[in-house]
Amino acid sequence: MATLDSKIPEGPLKDKWTKHKDTINLVNPANKRLIDVIVVGTGLAGGSAAASLAEMGYNVKAFCYQDSPRRAHSIAAQGGINAAKNYQNDGDSVYRLFYDTVKGGDYRAREANVYRLAEVSANIIDQCVAQGVPFAREYGGLLDNRSFGGVLVSRTFYAKGQTGQQLLLGAYSALSRQIGKGKVQMFGRHEMLDLVVVEGKARGIIARDMITGEITRHSAHAVVIASGGYGNVFFLSTNAMGSNATAAWKIHKKGAYFANPCYTQIHPTCIPRSGDHQSKLTLMSESLRNDGRIWVPKKMEDVMAIREGKKKPTDLSEDERDYYLERRYPAFGNLVPRDVASRAAKERCDAGFGVNQTGEAVYLDFKSAIHRYGKEKALVEGISNPSEAQIIKLGEEVVEAKYGNLFQMYYKITDENPYKTPMKIYPAVHYTMGGIWVDYNLMTTVPGCYAAGEANFSDHGANRLGASALMQGLADGYFVLPYTIGDYLSHEIRTGKISTDLPEFVEAEKAVQDQIDRLMNIKGSKSVDHFHKRLGKVMWDKVGMARNEQGLKEAMEEIRQIREEFWSDVRIPGDANGLNPELEKAGRVADFLELGELFAKDALHRTESCGGHFREESVELDGPQKGEAKRDDVNFAYVAAWEWTGDPKDAKLHKEELEFKDIELKQRSYK
Repeated sequence: MATLDSKIPEGPLKDKWTKHKDTINLVNPANKRLIDVIVVGTGLAGGSAAASLAEMGYNVKAFCYQDSPRRAHSIAAQGGINAAKNYQNDGDSVYRLFYDTVKGGDYRAREANVYRLAEVSANIIDQCVAQGVPFAREYGGLLDNRSFGGVLVSRTFYAKGQTGQQLLLGAYSALSRQIGKGKVQMFGRHEMLDLVVVEGKARGIIARDMITGEITRHSAHAVVIASGGYGNVFFLSTNAMGSNATAAWKIHKKGAYFANPCYTQIHPTCIPRSGDHQSKLTLMSESLRNDGRIWVPKKMEDVMAIREGKKKPTDLSEDERDYYLERRYPAFGNLVPRDVASRAAKERCDAGFGVNQTGEAVYLDFKSAIHRYGKEKALVEGISNPSEAQIIKLGEEVVEAKYGNLFQMYYKITDENPYKTPMKIYPAVHYTMGGIWVDYNLMTTVPGCYAAGEANFSDHGANRLGASALMQGLADGYFVLPYTIGDYLSHEIRTGKISTDLPEFVEAEKAVQDQIDRLMNIKGSKSVDHFHKRLGKVMWDKVGMARNEQGLKEAMEEIRQIREEFWSDVRIPGDANGLNPELEKAGRVADFLELGELFAKDALHRTESCGGHFREESVELDGPQKGEAKRDDVNFAYVAAWEWTGDPKDAKLHKEELEFKDIELKQRSYK
């Protein structure tokens, strides 16, 4: 077992990043013109990285499978982006953001990386404002903030419920400027299908033109993977249907260790599934938990009456409702972290209190907020003794201003008016904290290959706090990678242009073509989605919100069986020499079928519970934390980084021990 070198700088935590930037190697501006960088993925992490690297003078090739970078899944983020600016004067600071993030991640993240993230967070907001991102503002013109789960301050900057879209447009504008100047060569509708490693260094990629089917070689002095997470291994998730793990998985198979794959986030506020016909799930922003109260009926007879249509949720009085998060976690209430809120919803639904036909839904109710805001606005507008109707009307106007597009989206999907009746929500797969292992410089275990944003594992531990995904993506792309990549590239200025005729490129292209030919020649009887859905069901049932030893062992065997059937009976219509969405899906599902087994293997080996990884065998049995996740810091305070050896079941474990010098390691409590 190798000891992983995270390359964390020496010295006090608050000085590490500044000292590191001051002492790492740089590339002369004139020499940057001699260096090529490939960026795979053009969401917030990839788009900001490509724009920043090109602005600095590097020659950048950017790849995305969408027709435009504007369609990256970052656009779907709703609630906001964190930054420690303390605009609300409620005691926020860089240290408090750092502390909240480490605690929220259940003490399974690297201190140094998280502190750096907190440190650069304020710069991100300034950068985005300069780009014209229309953040919400208060009456006096200052940027507004709201709170998110797992914190006791308001530090989340937002643009209504469209924050991801607005931030992505900001990054896209910066990227477009560099495309116009010729510093970024943009390859839309191209999918990376392999990494090319020459003499131990990442030297390029093999990509497929998704329109023509042409396989092409692309060389560079460094490769950046910013292709997002692997949540679609569950089939049903809040991710875009095209979101996939192929780029990350291909570099894993070329030597990049995959870290903590079992750390997957189940988001508590998603629209419940309506049946087996669905292809994806829809997220309702965590920001709604600022004003929405989560509850189920106290009495089983009320649950049954609601399911049978004999009662409406609005018929139940306050004392007939169980606001279970407020009851169990009085200090944080509805704003507990996502993993805690998700498990609490599952517990209530498993106990039979789910309020829809499938028994998999709880209520998110805005009645109290509408009344509170309505009374406040009536006072502001000088309305004395407002009627109930006036209060509701004024309150709904305030709620619409804050969350209007989210309410509209819910109404269009469910045909229920959330202003008049509570939303129904249920947990769903959302974000992956695990990913490619990287050191402090964001370099993987393959020299010259970097991973940024959700594609890497580095900042969130076992549970991501809400509004931190956008923060990490932009931090990596704008403020971390542009510095750290120069340390490596400073040794490449005399390398010269890298030929794509090298044997390693020929071999990698052949491997890609061979896999495509193999898939096309199976000519089986089952669709790609047939296998993906089967994989997703195994993952959700046995590797989902709660896991146990028997279920995980069964999952590994079942996934292996599905994989064998896939490679003998999948049917891909059409041909490879042109547009073929089924072929694209088949390659991605082939990777998910390997990743899913490693995911279960990682969950099996980690016999503790932490964050989004809940082992039923590791639960607090008594005391004030009874029923909560029980960590094992003696045996599992490390990052589990897996090395590819040819088969997921034989993956080799490497450990990066986590040290906590600035935060006391203790059991989380949100009581």
